[in-house]
Amino acid sequence: FLSLVAEVCCGFFVILILGNFWFLAVLYLLWLYLDWETPCMGGRRSQWVRSWTVWKHFREYFPIHLIKTSELSRNHNYLFGFHPHGVLVAGAFGNFCTDSSFKNLFPGLTPYLHIMPIWFGCPFFREYVMSAGMVSASKESVSYVLNNERGGHASVIVIGGAEEALNAHPGSLTLNILKRKGFIKMALKHGAHLVPVFSFGENELFKQVANPKGSWLRNVQEKLQKIMGFALPLFHARGVFQYSFGLIPYRQPIHTVVGSPIPVKRNLNPTTEEIEQLHALYLQKLRKLFEEHKRNYGIPEHKTLIFE
Repeated sequence: FLSLVAEVCCGFFVILILGNFWFLAVLYLLWLYLDWETPCMGGRRSQWVRSWTVWKHFREYFPIHLIKTSELSRNHNYLFGFHPHGVLVAGAFGNFCTDSSFKNLFPGLTPYLHIMPIWFGCPFFREYVMSAGMVSASKESVSYVLNNERGGHASVIVIGGAEEALNAHPGSLTLNILKRKGFIKMALKHGAHLVPVFSFGENELFKQVANPKGSWLRNVQEKLQKIMGFALPLFHARGVFQYSFGLIPYRQPIHTVVGSPIPVKRNLNPTTEEIEQLHALYLQKLRKLFEEHKRNYGIPEHKTLIFE
């Protein structure tokens, strides 16, 4: 989805260069140079963009719901671990990048969705994603958000990343998380409370071509992901006037459940053991969150999360 919009923006930029508006392209390149660090410094959100009517229709299409399970104080900073990635990451975008119910459920908190730095190199597209409240997923960017001394900031990180998109099959409960501990270290360094977030229905929006681990397709996808930085899942869903084939996601409800915070004491130089202990606690709380709510959203009793 992001790549499609980015391609349109880059195409428009090429038109400016090849057309009679090359001077506008030069001015924009100058702006890009001067503004290069903004995605790592909190971005440049626009309430006008976040409140576009189209986002209301976007949330209602599935529909997307945000569920609160615990109070979050505006005096603390938080690191939200979002699971799973899915193909579209619709729950993360709909709840944290639009004028949704977040501000009513969690007054005083400002969410920042961290995405891959590569997207901020796309002309014009970078302006849009920043206006929606997205910032870079670099260490510098996460540190900037979590360094707010007054509290009230929430870094939202899709922990499984692009690699997890390749597991986004309907019914899949596999999360790429066992080797991902950088977010734990960041939480410790800044004393940011950890909050597990599970988005039920995220993997049901598309059907993906079978790509089991070890298959030639999965091997190609993983190699491309390492080269380009983002995954290329082969997926399909419904069309505009028919439901058999197309790229429009299925109308499946998404329930994004925000768990209880895990208190984290600031530790500028955490040891490997301390990181491992907090990571294990996070996995425990994430599994507990899933088990407590899975019955409400149609997950069979015998199914549980698989950590890889």
